[in-house]
Amino acid sequence: MNTLKQRLCAEAVGSLFLTAAVVGSGVMAERLAGGNGAIALLANTAATVAVLATLSARLGPVSGAHFNPVVSTVAVLEGKLDARLAMLYVVAQVLGCCAGAMLANAMFDLPLVQASSHPRSGAGQWLSEIVATAGLVFVAFRSNNVNEAAWRVALWIGAAYWFTASTSFANPAIAIGRSLSDTFAGIRPADVPGFIAAQAAGAILGVALLRIVTDRRANA
Repeated sequence: MNTLKQRLCAEAVGSLFLTAAVVGSGVMAERLAGGNGAIALLANTAATVAVLATLSARLGPVSGAHFNPVVSTVAVLEGKLDARLAMLYVVAQVLGCCAGAMLANAMFDLPLVQASSHPRSGAGQWLSEIVATAGLVFVAFRSNNVNEAAWRVALWIGAAYWFTASTSFANPAIAIGRSLSDTFAGIRPADVPGFIAAQAAGAILGVALLRIVTDRRANA
């Protein structure tokens, strides 16, 4: 049985490395792509998928590898996590994501904290976050174990980078973290609340889909 300290450390460290990978690969991709946005996004996607799958597989046995307040909240609703522990997870996730953005900034000789100027708002962006988050919840909680969820969630996020207008944040903690880096993967602080609201709506939709599918199987 893993201790509380180990579980919180896993969530914080996983969130840190995930955000550092998202932000850092965005900086590197933008610098090397020569203005080609498609190539930059492809490189950013590949790094994110690889890191997310690896972290989920390695840290999943410790904490469940949530790295995301949405996942922790849904785990409470599904009876898989205690509410008090979920709150501690969320704190660890937010702090980890903020630290990860700062780490990425430091690695590329940028100011440690910088408010992003990258605008991400509007109905299309919010709808994209609803879809991306609903799909994430559905895929994660329809997986039979952590190892299945690791690659399924990573593939979902990678695909959603391309078919959603928002490039699939699907994570309130990482939205907060990415607001601290004025780079390719950033988001204006003013746009973060809209993303978080859309992600919350997506979580509700994802839970509804889960229960519809479960009911249908139970009645088959």
